[in-house]
Amino acid sequence: MAEPLLKVETMADYAAKGESPEILFWVGCAGSFDDRAKRVTLSIVKILNHLNIKFAVLGTEESCSGDPARRAGNEFLFQMQAISNIQVLNMYAVKKIVTACPHCFNTLKNEYPDLGGNYEVIHHSQLLQNLIDDGSLKISGNEAYKGTKITFHDSCYLGRANSVYDAPRVVIQALDADLVEMKRSKSKGLCCGAGGAQMFKEPEKGNKEINIERTEEALATGANIIAVGCPFCLTMMQDGIKNKEKESEVGVFDFSELVIKGLGI
Repeated sequence: MAEPLLKVETMADYAAKGESPEILFWVGCAGSFDDRAKRVTLSIVKILNHLNIKFAVLGTEESCSGDPARRAGNEFLFQMQAISNIQVLNMYAVKKIVTACPHCFNTLKNEYPDLGGNYEVIHHSQLLQNLIDDGSLKISGNEAYKGTKITFHDSCYLGRANSVYDAPRVVIQALDADLVEMKRSKSKGLCCGAGGAQMFKEPEKGNKEINIERTEEALATGANIIAVGCPFCLTMMQDGIKNKEKESEVGVFDFSELVIKGLGI
């Protein structure tokens, strides 16, 4: 049986109709081009379609948020990218943005206002929590994750930088799974090793790579699944699991992918 076609319209499509969507889904570079992160993008689109939420993407009008450029020290490039994006967002009178990337989330929310880009920006964990809280998203009561141990890895830019700790856990607990915490979690969580533009460079010399250290902490919980809310963390934790040769025993997923299975769509 073929999967139903997904409905994804662009802001240009809405503008042509003289309409506005409820939210702009900011896909991000990873969600657009990284094969593994694309599956997260599809999961979010499926959830939005399932709940009949009016949303749009920028499509080819979306550019990099500028986060890697600023973290790597290229302020000129960051401002060029940010101002270009802000011009597009303001042209469409965007009010609310949802993104699955904590790096985009942090940049759009906290750094774009300095350059004239003022929007309500939420992470997809916050969107899902709101939908669970208002009764729109019903995923409890299914058997998909009964008896499954899930540990959540806090992304630096979602957690320590923006104090979003509860939303991802609310989503995981709504799946009726057993949430088990790592030794270092929430405000004491350990970085996956990819933040601050480290994703795009070789690691410096040391005794152990950070993602291996973090993977060991996750494995110590006895969890069957490591849940993440960031495409960089997804890559780093998956690499850690491969390094430990635990791919057949432990899965690494964005929690939106877990919700898809819980909904059976």
